[in-house]
Amino acid sequence: MKTYIFTISFLLLFIFSCKTSNGVILNDNNDSKINSDTIRIANDALEYEIIIIDGGFTSWFNTFARPRGFYSQSYLEVRNRFWVIEYNNRANNPTVYSNIYEWPINYTSNVDYGYDVNYMLYNYLVYFQLQHKQNLGGYSPRN
Repeated sequence: MKTYIFTISFLLLFIFSCKTSNGVILNDNNDSKINSDTIRIANDALEYEIIIIDGGFTSWFNTFARPRGFYSQSYLEVRNRFWVIEYNNRANNPTVYSNIYEWPINYTSNVDYGYDVNYMLYNYLVYFQLQHKQNLGGYSPRN
């Protein structure tokens, strides 16, 4: 099992490859509301998973996030690639940037993570920028 672990501020975000994921997507009724401080998205076919643990994100997500399907996967991928590159640059330069960038995010641009993983990562990166008053550049996060 390949495991990639990284932390973002008060958030633990895991993306890893595992053949035993159970395919849970957002929640049982597959809508855009989440009811827990732990959000888990898995995709059996792609064998990737994202887990977000952050009470503040749950509230923000339920209030401000656009519904699933609002953005195309390519839209999400472009923003995620751009923001992850800048986020990782800051995480790798802790003396220049604050300690909110604890670990780099392992997001590879040539891997198709699927819609759900990109959707949740995008929403978390928007939340992160707004919550911490950061701008990862290029695209402004919308509120």
